[in-house]
Amino acid sequence: MTTTVNQLLNSKNDEIFSVTPETLVIDAIKMMDEKKVGALLVTEKNNNLVGIVSERDYTRKVILKDRSSSKTKVNEIMTSNLKTADPAQSLDECMVIMSHSHIRHLPIVKDGKAIGILSIMDVVKNIISEQEFTIEQLQHYITDTT
Repeated sequence: MTTTVNQLLNSKNDEIFSVTPETLVIDAIKMMDEKKVGALLVTEKNNNLVGIVSERDYTRKVILKDRSSSKTKVNEIMTSNLKTADPAQSLDECMVIMSHSHIRHLPIVKDGKAIGILSIMDVVKNIISEQEFTIEQLQHYITDTT
């Protein structure tokens, strides 16, 4: 059973949390805390994806460089060279992208527009669920044939 990105997105809360490039970092961090997420998409008009800002960006590009969260804009610390996935891709493919790129959040893009984001936790939860299903099916098979 191979789950697609689209299937997983349909089972998740479909709300996309994003900020603009001009948002102050302090406001982005407050939103991450409020929404209990580790990254936000950075979008311009019409949901055009221009980057992603994560807790990792904050720690490495603000805290470690002794910059001010209340004076620094998101576009100064965001990651703009993005790895993205298509909704039709499998979660296995996404896991490979995330692993090889050393990223924890993968924006999902369709027709140039951001439609969601996958976290490594989403992928891990899905793998566990698929494994539990397989184990359950095998247990039924074993007990029904004995």
